[in-house]
Amino acid sequence: MNASIRSIVLGTGSALPERVMTNRDFDGVVETSDEWIRQRTGIAERHIAGEGETTVSLGEAAARRALDAASLQPADIDLIVLATATPDHTFPASAVQVQNRLGIHHGFAFDVHAVCTGFVYALTTADLYLRSGLAKRALVIGAETFSRILDWSDRTTCVLFGDGAGAIVLEARKEEGDRGVLVSKLRSDGVHKEKLFVDGGPSTTGTVGHLRMEGREVFRHAVGMITDVIEDSFAESGFSAEDIDWFVPHQANRRIIDASAKKLGIPSEKVVVTVEKHGNTSAASIPLALDIAARDGRIQRGQLVLLEAMGGGFTWGACLIRW
Repeated sequence: MNASIRSIVLGTGSALPERVMTNRDFDGVVETSDEWIRQRTGIAERHIAGEGETTVSLGEAAARRALDAASLQPADIDLIVLATATPDHTFPASAVQVQNRLGIHHGFAFDVHAVCTGFVYALTTADLYLRSGLAKRALVIGAETFSRILDWSDRTTCVLFGDGAGAIVLEARKEEGDRGVLVSKLRSDGVHKEKLFVDGGPSTTGTVGHLRMEGREVFRHAVGMITDVIEDSFAESGFSAEDIDWFVPHQANRRIIDASAKKLGIPSEKVVVTVEKHGNTSAASIPLALDIAARDGRIQRGQLVLLEAMGGGFTWGACLIRW
């Protein structure tokens, strides 16, 4: 078999804010209960950014841990793609700020905005740059501080989200066989905007705004959209659910994760679930889960890993990676 250039995962990293907010901490904030939240979402706690903790600082910390895991220095990186819907500033891009904090003054860096699907979009984008030869090694980061766009009087949304960051290091290599990013499928459809959006922005209200969601509508669309892009990935790659070693879905809601795995025929013991401890960290959720599963020894070199996500817009997508 001829060697082809592929984007190989060299290391993972993650970072979480210091403060942990449990379901019981919502007592006196909104009318809800630990039982109500757990039953409907599977979430028990989440991390909330404090003073001095931002999307950029969390992204930097996750990036440094991924570099350490890859046994690389910041100077070895020539591309940073950072997925976020909660940047530190309208501009410059949070990726450029992470680049500067890491002391990287070569290459290029930019943000990708696809909300909860952001990491899948960012990974796909970095893979294309690496395989085209425009970069050699990339940091792909998902970082969010969703707590700062929540309406803390809305019990249907404020209990769902948390803050955090995750990162992976990719390197372009000529590989025999199929190790690396194998296939990506991306979708979007703006007709669904009103189902999950933020009611503000620089060009409309001049404010950041707050997250608004029609939870039942999101749930109704989620499983079908997720399984469609995964089935497309299987069709292109020739793999099936039986070939998957680990399914690492976006961590939005335990019921969505379970329903998607069941529809695809992926057994629960192959599903990486972190939503109980992190809540929905949007673009950070997949790389956070990847880092946890890689560090605790579940994800091993040579295994087939399936990623998927769905986010506001709607956006949705899937990736298959041979680790």
